[in-house]
Amino acid sequence: MHQAEDHSALLKLSSALLYAGSSFLITVLNKTVLTSFRFPSYLCVGIGQVSCVCCICCFPSLCKCGPPLCFSGQMFPLPLLYVGNHVTGLASTKKLSLPMFTVLRKFAILMTMILEVYILRKTFPKRLVYSVVTIVFGAVVAASSDLAFDVQGYTFILLNDAFTAASGVYTKQKLDTEGLGKYGVLYYNALIILIPTILASAFTGDLHEAVAFEDWADVSFTFCFLLSCIMGFVLMYSIVLCSYYNSALTTSVVGAIKNVAVAYVGIFVGGDYLFSWTNFLGLSICMSGGLVYSYLTFNSTSSAGKTEEAQELKS
Repeated sequence: MHQAEDHSALLKLSSALLYAGSSFLITVLNKTVLTSFRFPSYLCVGIGQVSCVCCICCFPSLCKCGPPLCFSGQMFPLPLLYVGNHVTGLASTKKLSLPMFTVLRKFAILMTMILEVYILRKTFPKRLVYSVVTIVFGAVVAASSDLAFDVQGYTFILLNDAFTAASGVYTKQKLDTEGLGKYGVLYYNALIILIPTILASAFTGDLHEAVAFEDWADVSFTFCFLLSCIMGFVLMYSIVLCSYYNSALTTSVVGAIKNVAVAYVGIFVGGDYLFSWTNFLGLSICMSGGLVYSYLTFNSTSSAGKTEEAQELKS
């Protein structure tokens, strides 16, 4: 099994930055397509993104195993976890405000750490554990200011956290499966969930609404829609890449830092954030814990690399 320690600090940091940047960009693009252009179907946006993943991974230069489903059984339970993550994420988004959704997603970090210990048999230094606890504590502080408590919404978001954590850990595990690799994980995961998503969109009427959308001839909309599809591949690839070079926990923390940064921006832009000092304090505690975790993770990798170089020079 490939361990995160085998990779250089530059690869680990670069993959984390790629994930954070692509996650932010696809959020902006999806918001533009669904809100600014009023595209009626989020499911069809997802279909476009998943289809783009399948098409790109079919190129011989990227996926030499090709379309045959000879390895599809090895992907489970990843596709089921991905679907559960998608459904509970959409349900919790409808029930909770965006700031509270962002805050409560932090519990996925703690769940990821627990699953990595039990499934991947990893151990973590106490300093990293304390930084994760700090992030979760900040989420609790921020959530305590939510007066519009919704039991159903909180249930969905906690289920979403569990699915996210399990998806990250099993993605890390499947990357070490012989015959799959990074592009194999991407290809088969996307292919397995594509047909059920198309059927769901047809059953709910989303597919008909998307086909009947009037602005398909609009160059600006078409460009944003296609760019969103391409960014869907970039995001999924960056998640796999970040999990490969780092750990599932580091990928989860990087996503949390990005979400808190978006929440900070939402305080000044957008107008849907109801400011309270308790919530702001909680967000700040989350950000502090995330930055400390990032420093400890990437600084320790850099120090380990320098130590190895010094030993090689001595020898």
